[in-house]
Amino acid sequence: MKYSLSIVVLTLAMGVFFTSCKHDPIHVDPNPIDSTGGGNSGSNCDPDTVYFQQEVLPLIVSSCAMSGCHDAASAQDGVVLTSYTSIMNTGNVKAGQPNNSELYEVLVENDPDKIMPPPPASLTASQIQLIKTWIQQGAKNNSCESGCDTTAFTFSGTIQPMMQTFCVGCHNATSTPGYVALDQYAGVVAATTNNRLMGAVKHQSGYVAMPPSGSGLTDCQILQLEKWIAAGAPNN
Repeated sequence: MKYSLSIVVLTLAMGVFFTSCKHDPIHVDPNPIDSTGGGNSGSNCDPDTVYFQQEVLPLIVSSCAMSGCHDAASAQDGVVLTSYTSIMNTGNVKAGQPNNSELYEVLVENDPDKIMPPPPASLTASQIQLIKTWIQQGAKNNSCESGCDTTAFTFSGTIQPMMQTFCVGCHNATSTPGYVALDQYAGVVAATTNNRLMGAVKHQSGYVAMPPSGSGLTDCQILQLEKWIAAGAPNN
């Protein structure tokens, strides 16, 4: 009886998966993307360069631009963080000067009432460093998709970092829209049932598109996720 009840609860939870964490609809940013220094030719991507479209934007959208925070509808404190243009229009990013940029300063605040995102959903040290480096490098609207290795689809090396960048800001242990947390292996596996995760990231009919704004998963990342699931979603 307990087992049957658990299945019912999980089924109901998955029925609302990805419907509670609301962002702005996906839109095209009118600000031109700088594809120099690697551009979109994968083999020329600079491993020492932080690329806004692939690394910074999805992280900020996932962690900051949800309903009630910094999406266009809520615009908490007058700040919208859904695109390069809106992020730069806040005046809180000074290219080359992370310590004079409000976007970075709120990430490293010591005051728990001022740090953003609020604890315990604060960004990790590596995520904060990523944003700092991007600002130091000129806070460019740059983009570069590296070569796609479709043979690389381990959970620890590929899937977990993907979830951390695109999903965990919204779907974590302390904020679980749809009752699904994607910050741990068990939660990701639960989300793969009934095609929920793949349907969302592929933006298939009948599923709520995820992520719903900013840069979505690349074709390569979707293929890596698909292959990991097909292999039995191992905790490797």
